[in-house]
Amino acid sequence: MAGQSTDIGTDWAFQRYESVRATLPEASFASASRRGGDLGDTVGDYDAYILDAFGVLNRGETAIAGAVERMAALRALGKRLVVLTNAASYTRAEVLAKYHRLGFDFDASEVVSSRDVAFAGLPALPAGACWAAAAAAGDDFSDAPSGAEIAHLAERPELLQSAGGFLLLSSARWSTADTDALTEALLASPRPLVVANPDLVAPREDGLSMEPGLIAQELTERTGQPAAFFGKPFGNAFDAALARLSGIERTRIAMVGDTLHTDVLGGAAAGIGSILITDHGLFKGHDVAPYIEKSAIRPSWIVSTT
Repeated sequence: MAGQSTDIGTDWAFQRYESVRATLPEASFASASRRGGDLGDTVGDYDAYILDAFGVLNRGETAIAGAVERMAALRALGKRLVVLTNAASYTRAEVLAKYHRLGFDFDASEVVSSRDVAFAGLPALPAGACWAAAAAAGDDFSDAPSGAEIAHLAERPELLQSAGGFLLLSSARWSTADTDALTEALLASPRPLVVANPDLVAPREDGLSMEPGLIAQELTERTGQPAAFFGKPFGNAFDAALARLSGIERTRIAMVGDTLHTDVLGGAAAGIGSILITDHGLFKGHDVAPYIEKSAIRPSWIVSTT
């Protein structure tokens, strides 16, 4: 279900984001968007770029054509770069290895993941209690905070009853039956629910995949219990990214992404510019104008490709 590419489309995803709008940050937006072909058209406005990964740098496990060269061109102009990704399955070393495999030259200081942000803000559990994680097979928790025990829920289903809290990192091994089971467990015994990837969907080579944010929103709607979200569009993620760009005025920094409700809204809420990439992510093959009009989430710039 959730981790697999499905036949869900842009309209469905957009409406679902709109349905949870009340749970997202509030922001003010540009009165009008400037238009360009690629990020090169925006360089006069910005000294630094915070980059989404999916739909900007890559689609699934494939680099977007020209993205590696664009990063090199931005560096040559003296622009500073930070990747801010909601992909929470990877440790810092693993996410760097992925980008390097795709041809990007980012270093550890230039990458912030929602996993990093969630682990930094992970609340303490009672002594002896562990976190039950929805995670990809083989996910390594060696980067967890000191004293935090994390175990794979898929491999230890008894944790539905005994875990001190639940941590949503990945939907790769999640099904509708898992949502039902966790709903029952939370209704029987309310416990913390931490979401390290607030995305509802993500663009992959063969379509959109359902992501942990979608699971979490459904759980909160069913149980009435709030979740703690870490990652875009929430301020905790942008605070971590902006800390890497000290000395640059916020008006000279832009968030670059493929979605209105995470990238553009989150950037605006953080007081920085926003650039929507239209050709590789959520709005691939669609005219973005009606979605902007309906949501009133207006990016500073709209460009076709990275």
